[in-house]
Amino acid sequence: MDYVVTDATTLDGERVDVEIRAGRIDRVVPAGEGDPTGFDADRRHDAAGRLVTPPLVEPHLHLDATLTAGDPRWNETGTLAEGIRIWAERKQSLEKAEVKARATQALEWMAANGITRVRTHADTTEETLTGVEALLELREEVSDLVDLQVAAFPQDGVFTRPDHEDLLREAMEMGCDLVGGIPHNEHTREDGVASVETAMDLAERYDAPVDLHIDETDDPGSRFTEVLASEALKRGMGDRTTASHTTAMHSYSNAYADKLVSLLAESGVSVVTNPPDNSVLQGRYDDYPRRRGHTRIDQLHDAGVTVALGHDSVMDPWYHYGVGDQLDAAFVLLHYAHMSGRGDVETLWQMLTTANAAVFGATEYGLAEGNEGSLVVYDSPDPFNALRTRAARTVVVKEGRVVAETEPRETVVRRSDGERQVDFHR
Repeated sequence: MDYVVTDATTLDGERVDVEIRAGRIDRVVPAGEGDPTGFDADRRHDAAGRLVTPPLVEPHLHLDATLTAGDPRWNETGTLAEGIRIWAERKQSLEKAEVKARATQALEWMAANGITRVRTHADTTEETLTGVEALLELREEVSDLVDLQVAAFPQDGVFTRPDHEDLLREAMEMGCDLVGGIPHNEHTREDGVASVETAMDLAERYDAPVDLHIDETDDPGSRFTEVLASEALKRGMGDRTTASHTTAMHSYSNAYADKLVSLLAESGVSVVTNPPDNSVLQGRYDDYPRRRGHTRIDQLHDAGVTVALGHDSVMDPWYHYGVGDQLDAAFVLLHYAHMSGRGDVETLWQMLTTANAAVFGATEYGLAEGNEGSLVVYDSPDPFNALRTRAARTVVVKEGRVVAETEPRETVVRRSDGERQVDFHR
């Protein structure tokens, strides 16, 4: 479909017109040099200098559990372990229709927030695989809003019960896009290593990428990321392998962390950090001082490792808050990762866009001629203010079709001498 955005500001500060024809970006020209008259009136959007970016990508989510916070109970300790126990209770009563309804609502929130690609993990340790089936069906049903990837995820471990490995294989046979795992949740170090090897074997068998929840703990003795990176290096699978969370890296000695970061860089394995969940789940066993419990983003970046930025949860047993907005995740990260410098703005947006797209495996992505005709306009003049205010997305376009619109915010303050409109960007 055809669509044009005029007078928009890119992440690089350029003012441009973006013309989309037949669902592809046909031209990106300096503002005012385009030809908006060639588009129907309802196919034009005057950005009036507002920020425009490629669409956002969510590389790590759990749609089978989304919107279940408080059901059957709240996570009062705030620990990862209690979240897993609560979900173990809740998943016994999963029904396909309600999983799809909850997931659809969350995906609509995300689309309204400019996200058009989502990777979700689906629990394969629920013996009926109801959640897996629901999300695989939903993958096709929501394709007008988002491109959905489903990872087969053994939440309770591969070797913690005799049927879990078979269920993981069955989920891949059903059509899951990626192989997941959680080696630190296995009973022993040996089983954790075996679960990594099993995931890599399945990935080779099904020609699928790998995305493991790995070392999501404060325990400095949890060292499965090295196993994953080593396996990826030996098998030549680094560009299709993701290490999600890796929060134990925060607690490793500097000597060991340096070795691990170098191995990740050599292997080509990407890392996903999930600030909302990691910030509340980690450090729960500490008195004072309390560790921040997230991965070593600065060192990974310095080594050339791709570091993506996910939300992880939207109102589930692990994280009770959230509206499916990647800018919320970035806002949390810039605080607790000490990324509050002006120069960090570019890095954060690189994580939100190109890094997340690389982890997802998105092709023809970005505001360049010939690429997919998708973009987001924010009610903000620049990248800094978009993060600072978590600016509303005024229009979200997927392949030339508007999938969401939000009216710019107008706030009036009433003073004794009259009303004044508030501009939050100045």
